[in-house]
Amino acid sequence: METLTETPAVLQPRWKRVLGWTGPVPRPRHGHRAVSIKELMVVFGGGNEGIVDELHVYNTATNQWFIPAVRGDIPPGCAAYGFVCDGTRLLVFGGMVEYGKYSNELYELQASRWEWKRLKAKSPKKGSPPCPRLGHSFSLIGSRCYLFGGLANDSEDPKNNIPRYLNDLYCLELRPGSTVVSWEIPPTSGPLPPPRESHTAVMTNRGGVTRLIIYGGMNGCRLGDLWVLDVGESSVPPVATETGFP
Repeated sequence: METLTETPAVLQPRWKRVLGWTGPVPRPRHGHRAVSIKELMVVFGGGNEGIVDELHVYNTATNQWFIPAVRGDIPPGCAAYGFVCDGTRLLVFGGMVEYGKYSNELYELQASRWEWKRLKAKSPKKGSPPCPRLGHSFSLIGSRCYLFGGLANDSEDPKNNIPRYLNDLYCLELRPGSTVVSWEIPPTSGPLPPPRESHTAVMTNRGGVTRLIIYGGMNGCRLGDLWVLDVGESSVPPVATETGFP
């Protein structure tokens, strides 16, 4: 006699608009960034008739917004910046602080006590530190943040915007419990991806090899190319390749 085994039902993903929250709701914006810490979503910056300098936190367990009482070196508002989360340590780099005026400042927010600190990162041993920019990617891989690309303004007058698209790569080493950080320019092999801003970057790990995957962006026209940078520990410099996974 044949036995029939039922296939478990697969739940279909379902969108639902969140309503009925409490607390101070953020005003509409774009160009902001958000990260998660356990059940919390931390939202900072963005644009709404100017650059927003607010920090809001949403508690997904209680459906409640709140504004932490922050202290320390509170950064100016910024949009299209880099935002990464390492435990309860959040890092903000760059972004637009005024129209045509971009930043290359690095700030740390320790969410365990909601304290901001401006970090003075050391310059690379060879080369200059990252220039002010927006629309870059800022990706945490292990204890390192990888900064790639973005858009710079080559005009000294912010009102006279001279755009320059970037394809430089920097690495920022994070040390637990230390605010001492240093920029590095990691050596790479292979062709460089074309300059761009507003691209996406994600980290994957397959077969013990860690990769940074960059897709799309803008450099005067919309881009649809895909690049992979192997950043796994090796005696061989990281290799950038196009068209997918080697």
